[in-house]
Amino acid sequence: MSRAFVNEDAGIDRPDLPELPLSPHPNYVTPRGLADLRARLEARLADLAALRAREERLDKLPEAAAERDIRWLEARLASAILVDPAAQDLSGVAFGLAVTVADEDGRETVYEITGEDEADAALGRIAPYSPLARALIGAQVGDEVVWKRPAGDLTLEVVAIGLPGGQPGA
Repeated sequence: MSRAFVNEDAGIDRPDLPELPLSPHPNYVTPRGLADLRARLEARLADLAALRAREERLDKLPEAAAERDIRWLEARLASAILVDPAAQDLSGVAFGLAVTVADEDGRETVYEITGEDEADAALGRIAPYSPLARALIGAQVGDEVVWKRPAGDLTLEVVAIGLPGGQPGA
């Protein structure tokens, strides 16, 4: 057989993939965020099992990626600090709560301060270490806060504080 057809890397079980970065911040999670992390872990475990059940397993990269994702999810779950929004005092903006703010033109927007892993700007979910969340945390209804943005500072008035999804207060 010609040397051109010999795979010299055939004995390598795991391609070198960089580990996914872990946040240096405390890993606060809401019950929804914790459930989502668990569901994502279960899905990746199922993916890995399916990859290992393949007849043709010459390409180890998908398995290595799944294993790396599983390590990251397990680390996030191990460091999770559960905060129940229903246990929060609604007198001030805090982790897990929804806050309605009005900008200088009177337009109202609702933001929910969530864990980093469930933050999604399109859904109005912001991480607790974001500039907007840092400006809002601790504010009370009627307070004005300044959101320091690259596009310029924006003054927001806190209009309402409540539980996410319009749930009644504690």
